[in-house]
Amino acid sequence: MRCCLTLLLCLALAPARADLTVTDDTGRAVQLPAPARRIVAVAPHAAELLHAAGAGAALVGVVQYADFPPAVRTLPSVGSYTGFDLEALLALKPDLVIGWDSGNPPAQLARIEALGIPVFRTEARVADDIATDIEKLGELAGTAAVATQAAAAFRQRLAQLRREHAGRRPVRVFYQVWAKPLVTLNGEHPVSHVLADCGGVNVFAALPALAPQIDEEAVLAADPEVIIGGGMDGERPEWLEDWRRRWPQLAAVRGGHLYAVPPDWLHRSGPRLLDGMERVCAQLDAARGG
Repeated sequence: MRCCLTLLLCLALAPARADLTVTDDTGRAVQLPAPARRIVAVAPHAAELLHAAGAGAALVGVVQYADFPPAVRTLPSVGSYTGFDLEALLALKPDLVIGWDSGNPPAQLARIEALGIPVFRTEARVADDIATDIEKLGELAGTAAVATQAAAAFRQRLAQLRREHAGRRPVRVFYQVWAKPLVTLNGEHPVSHVLADCGGVNVFAALPALAPQIDEEAVLAADPEVIIGGGMDGERPEWLEDWRRRWPQLAAVRGGHLYAVPPDWLHRSGPRLLDGMERVCAQLDAARGG
C-alpha cells in the first residue's frame, strides 16, 4: 500500500509532457510531442525557410525545383509541389510536413494529416510573414535560438529597405510573370507588396485573381512606367524585348525601363525575397532618375 501511495505521489508531482503547439499561416494549430527530427518540405520555399531556421539537418525530403540552398539538391524528391507521391513521402517517415496552402493540393495535405502526420501550412502574404514563419519553424524543429536570430536579421534588413524608400515618388509598374499566356499578379500577391515597399504602384492591383491572365491591350491602356519580368530562372526573359520591338509608344519602353528579377527571389516566400526587393527598389530608383 505504501508503495502504491509513493508511486501516485511521484506521478502527481511529475511535470506533464508539454507538447509543442504552433499556429500555422492558415490559423491551424500544429502540435508535436517533441521537436521534429524528420521533416519533408513539399514546396521549394519551405526548404529555404527550414534552413534559415537552422533546421536543415532535420530535412529528409523535398520536391522538384527545391534547389536552394545547394544542400537540398541531394535530398530525396517526393515529386512535384502540385502533386507529390504520397507513398514516397511516407517512406521517409516524417514527423512533420511543411506545406504550401495555396500551392499544394488540399486533399493531399488533408490525407497526410489523416495519417497522423502534422502539417504546417505556409502562406506568406507580406515580407513580415517570412520572418514569423522562420521563428515558428525553429520552434517546431527545436532550433529556436538560430531561428530567432535569423528572423531578427531579416526584419532589420526589411525595415532598412523600407526606410530608404519611404516617401519616394510613386512609379507605375507592370509585373509580368509570363508571356504566353500573358500573366501578371494582383495586389494581394507578395510581389505586389514588395513593389509597394519600394514605392511602386502595381497597375493591375485591383484585379480579383491572384495571378490573372490579361491581354496586351490592358497593358497599353495602363501605360506603365516600368515593366519587370520575373519568369526565366534568373535570366532576362526574352519576351521583355517584345515590348520594345512591338510597342515603342509605351512609357516603360520610351524610358528604357524594362527590367528583370530572378523569379525565385520573389516568387518563393523565403529569405531571398529581400534580395529581390533590393533589386526592385534599385530598378524603380533608376526609373525615377537616380
